Order: sequence, then structure tokens, then C-alpha cells
Amino acid sequence: MARILIVEDSPAMRAYVRSTLEDCVLGLEGDVDIVEAMSGFDALRLLPRGAFDLVITDINMPDINGLELIRFVRQSDRYRRVGILIISTQAAERDVQRGLRLGADRFLAKPFTPEALRDAVVACLDGRAQRALDGEPPPADGVVDGGSPVPPRAAEPAARTKQPGSGEEGGG
Repeated sequence: MARILIVEDSPAMRAYVRSTLEDCVLGLEGDVDIVEAMSGFDALRLLPRGAFDLVITDINMPDINGLELIRFVRQSDRYRRVGILIISTQAAERDVQRGLRLGADRFLAKPFTPEALRDAVVACLDGRAQRALDGEPPPADGVVDGGSPVPPRAAEPAARTKQPGSGEEGGG
């Protein structure tokens, strides 16, 4: 059974991700257990309550944003092997690369199709499982199985990008 933590401040997007994962066949053996967190802070509270195979996180959330959450997960010996999928409207190339450099396995730009979400989740779970069997650490470049991030949107304004820990609140 795969255990997935969805970290998203939008109740509608959390419900969409959950229902998409529950409705589609992930190609995994057994069921999928999905837990929801409404913020990065909520995710930090939920992480110790069970072993998660994958964290799906938005970037821009109140209190602790997705990039700060990724940094925490990758720096923790306990959670280092957890797969991470970013889903965000903040999809400029530099945002994608920053998320991958911090240790995300995949980046999926919003809006996305159910099939794209399913494929990204399966790739993250398969890549993590294989590396755990091989005893390998997470890839340094953040790209699993030679995959590539979603191309950036040309119309994405640079002013929306906020540095984690800068005291600035992000959006999206």
C-alpha cells in the first residue's frame, strides 16, 4: 500500500488531487492511503504520524511553504527517502529548477490532467522504491528516471517568485 500526503492550502485542489488519485488506477499493488494537510505546518505535524511514500505539495502556502517543506524533508534522515511531487501554478523555469534542486522528484504545473497527475505519482513512487532497493540516495539533480519537468509558461510573471524564509508570503 502506498501512503500519500497531499499538502495544499486550497480545499478544492486537495479534493481534486485526492479524488483523481482514488479514481484512477495507479498501477500499484494494493490500495492507496491518502492523508491531507492544509499547510506546510500541518504537514510537519502529520509526517511523524506514519510512514509516507510520497508527499505532493504546492509551493505557495501560508506559514511554511512547499519549498521549505521540501528542504526539511530532504535534510531529515527519517524522511529523506520520501518521494516529493510539486504541483504549482508557479511554473517558471527557475521555479521548477529550484524545486528540483531542493530535492523534489517531479514538478507538475497547474492546471494538470488526471493522467498527468497519475503518471507523475507513479514515476515518483517507482523511482523511490527502486532507489530504496538499490540503496541509492535521492538523485542530486532531482530528476527521476531521466524525466524532465514541465516546460515553463511564458506568461508567468517573475514578481510572483518569493524566496523561502524571506518573510515574504507567496501565492499560488
